[in-house]
Amino acid sequence: LVQLVESGGGSVQAGGSLRLSCAAFGYTYTTFCMGWFRQAPGKEREGVVAIYPGGGSPYYADSVKGRFTISQDNAKNTLYLQMNSLKPDDTAMYYCAAHTRTSHCGTWYPPSLTDFTYWGQGTQVTVSS
Repeated sequence: LVQLVESGGGSVQAGGSLRLSCAAFGYTYTTFCMGWFRQAPGKEREGVVAIYPGGGSPYYADSVKGRFTISQDNAKNTLYLQMNSLKPDDTAMYYCAAHTRTSHCGTWYPPSLTDFTYWGQGTQVTVSS
């Protein structure tokens, strides 16, 4: 059973930082494509970052480039999303997700909702001005 568990959300002021974690259970996460999505109230869920932990460069949405950084700890089967210079527009529920089509993952492949099979429960990020 594949499980993704997010943590690390919270409330910060604009300009602050948070680090989200996504722990993967039931499989070796370096064999899947991993992504972070977010959904603000009244808006569609959007892909923010995607990476193939087994190797390759990540994809970052333009809205987060230069501010968000993805990293990994293979020993812990965990992916991290470091979020710096946070803005009120970053306020959303953040979801970790995974799929097995690793040939379509990373820099040249914006994460699409329909590609991702496995989802975490989400963690809330609130940025106040």
